[in-house]
Amino acid sequence: MSDDHRRSVSSVPTVHLLGAFALHTGGETIPLPVDSRRLVAYLAVHPRPQPTAALAADLWPSVGPKAAARLLDEAVAGVDVPGLLAADDKGRLALGPDVATDLSDAMLLIRALSASRIEQRPDVELLEHDILPSWTASWIAVERERFRQLRLSALERLSEGLTATGQHEDAVAIARRAVSAAPSRERSRRALVEALLAGGDVAGAMREYEEFQELLRSSIGATPDSEMDRLLAPHDSGWPLGPGLHRPVQRWGVGMPGVRAGRPAGRRLAAGSPASGR
Repeated sequence: MSDDHRRSVSSVPTVHLLGAFALHTGGETIPLPVDSRRLVAYLAVHPRPQPTAALAADLWPSVGPKAAARLLDEAVAGVDVPGLLAADDKGRLALGPDVATDLSDAMLLIRALSASRIEQRPDVELLEHDILPSWTASWIAVERERFRQLRLSALERLSEGLTATGQHEDAVAIARRAVSAAPSRERSRRALVEALLAGGDVAGAMREYEEFQELLRSSIGATPDSEMDRLLAPHDSGWPLGPGLHRPVQRWGVGMPGVRAGRPAGRRLAAGSPASGR
């Protein structure tokens, strides 16, 4: 790569939306006025060219059309970064064609994970954070939730795929990321339980199940039956559960790779109990 090409690549503006807003170009962080940040973030989340009237109304919903148009003009003027904004022949605004965003990269990763067979654990750092979690505008809340569902589903599918190919440690690590982001989401917790069972960690799977049950009980006052009941039923042998928690119900046996479904002759003790030795 020539020095000119390196300089060209490094000078491409990059907009970061995942976790927190940042604008980088030429290896430097570029500060923007508040309204200019909002404008750039909106255009990064909505990559198609935006009519200015609708754009101004979304960004400043509490003021009239004239005031919103004036605020938009000021926000555009505050973006003093060559190539960051572009207007088409209809006057619609968008980010420049060469601008990179971490959200676009994350969406490419999500599509790749859904379209390909899992052979090894990819880098999923882009799927760890929500879009601008501290921002409260209504326009960002909708896109944040949409992306959140997509990234969690991608992590869950990835964990399930790694479990199916016997990569249990990686499957557990990926599922824990999903559970950390959404502790009360059943599919995330179930992916973790499946990965733990597949790797032979029945005690860890039971702990995750009990934590999930306690979380539901404390938040909604109930612990409804779930797919995890069926996963854990073959491994239930009198484990002590906390108040208000119910034990997995034996509906039918579901064996997991590497884990014996039969009950041991004696009572199994919970890891960490005084008599367990662990």
